[in-house]
Amino acid sequence: MDLVFPHTFVPWFRSVAPYIHAHRGKTFVVAIAGELIAAGKLAHFAQDLALLQAMGVRVVLVHGFRPQVEEQLRAKGHPSRFSHGMRVTDAVALDCAQEAAGQLRYEIEAAFSQGLPNTPMAGSSVRVVSGNFITARPVGIVDGLDFMHTGFVRKIDAAGIRRVIDFGAMVLLSPFGFSPTGEAFNLSMEDVATSAAIALQADKLLFVTEVRGIPQLIGRGPAAVAIQAGHAVAAADDTEIDQELALADAEKLLAALPNPVQPTDTAFYLQHAVKACRHGVERVHILPFAVDGALLMEVFTHDGVGTMIVDEKLESLREASADDLGGILQLIEPYEREGTLVKRDRTEIERDIGHYTVIEHDGVIFGCAALYPYPERNTGEMAALTVSDHVQGQGDGERILKRIEQRARAMDLASIFVLTTRTMHWFIKRGFVPVDPDWLPEARKRKYNWDRRSQVLVKPLK
Repeated sequence: MDLVFPHTFVPWFRSVAPYIHAHRGKTFVVAIAGELIAAGKLAHFAQDLALLQAMGVRVVLVHGFRPQVEEQLRAKGHPSRFSHGMRVTDAVALDCAQEAAGQLRYEIEAAFSQGLPNTPMAGSSVRVVSGNFITARPVGIVDGLDFMHTGFVRKIDAAGIRRVIDFGAMVLLSPFGFSPTGEAFNLSMEDVATSAAIALQADKLLFVTEVRGIPQLIGRGPAAVAIQAGHAVAAADDTEIDQELALADAEKLLAALPNPVQPTDTAFYLQHAVKACRHGVERVHILPFAVDGALLMEVFTHDGVGTMIVDEKLESLREASADDLGGILQLIEPYEREGTLVKRDRTEIERDIGHYTVIEHDGVIFGCAALYPYPERNTGEMAALTVSDHVQGQGDGERILKRIEQRARAMDLASIFVLTTRTMHWFIKRGFVPVDPDWLPEARKRKYNWDRRSQVLVKPLK
C-alpha cells in the first residue's frame, strides 16, 4: 500500500461521516435517464446506489427508456412521433415501450444481483421489488392531437411503497401505469419520479440525466441567446452550473424559459424540480450521469457536482440545540487534538449548548462558536469559534462572529473578548485589540491558563 494513502483516505472518510449520519433512514427517489443505461453505465451506477442503500438510505429507483423505445421502433420500421414534449403512443409504440421496459427491468435487477469478490457489490444484498404501484390516466386529445396510450400519473401507492422500503428492499418503478379498467399507459420517467417523490414526501429527488445541471444563464451573453432559443446550455463544458438554486429563483428562471421540447432543454428537468419543491420535497438534484460517481459526490460532498433546488437556502445560521451536540463535537475535535482549541468535554458542551451558535448546510454543521456572558463586567467571551476545513475562506467565520455580536448586544454587553494562540491576526482585522490578561473578568481570570499564554483580544460593541 502507498504510505501516503492513509493520509488522504482517513481525512476524506471522516469528512463523509456527517453525511452518512444525516442521510441514514431518509427516503431518496432516484430517477435515471434511459441514456445512462444506453451509455453502458448501469453497472457502476448500481454499485453506487447499493452503497447508498448500505448506508441506510431508503431508495426508490425510477428508470427512463427513451432511447430503448426508439431502438425498438426503428427495428420495427415504425416512425417515432412527439408533440408538446411527449411521445404519441399508438399501439405499436405501446408494444415497443412494454418490450423496452421489460428488458430494462431485467438488466437493472441483474445489475443489483452482482456479488463478485473484489468489487463494490461483494457481500451486498439488494432486493429489488417492482409492481403495480402507479395508477395512470390518459393525456387525451391536446390541440386536436390524440396522444392515445400516453398518460400522466393519477396516483402513487405511497403506502405500498413505504411497506417495501421499510422492509429494506429497493423499489423499482418503470414509466408505466394502469387505469382502473386495466388499460396500460406510457408515462414519462420525470412524471413518475416527481409524483413518487411528492407522494412519499421524499427527503431528496435526484435526476441523473444527460445534462450537467442548471446553467448560470442570467447575465451571460451566449447563455442569454440560448435561453431565448431554449436549448441545452447546461451541456456545454464551458458553462458554469448553479450549485444551488432557491425555489424562488428557480421559478423566475423557469418563467423566463420557453416550454421545453427535449430533455436537454434547460427547462425540461427544472420544471419537475420546481413542481416537487412546491409540493413538499425538501431537495431536488439534477446531476450528470457522464461523471463517474456523480451520485455519490452529489450526496456525500459539500458542493456536489450538479444543481440542487431547495425551497430555501440550505445554509442556516442559528442558535444550537441539544440535537447539535454530536455535530459540534465532531467539528471541534480535530482542532482540540492539534491544540488550536482548548479541549472541552462532552458534559461541558452539553451543559452549555444554549451558549452556542452553529452554521449548518444540508443538515451538517460546518461552524460554531459560544458566547459566555460576564454581566458583572458588561462583557462576554466568544469561545470555540470553529469553521470546518471544507468551507474555509467562504465567510462562515465572519457570519458566526456577527451573530455572536448580535447576541451580545441583545444582552446589552459593551464588548466581547476572545482568547487565542494562533489566530490573533484574523481577530485584529475584525476590530479586536490586544489587552493584558489582567483585563479579564475575575471569574475568567481564575480559569486562565498561564502556561498556554493565550492572547486576549477585545472588541467594543458600543
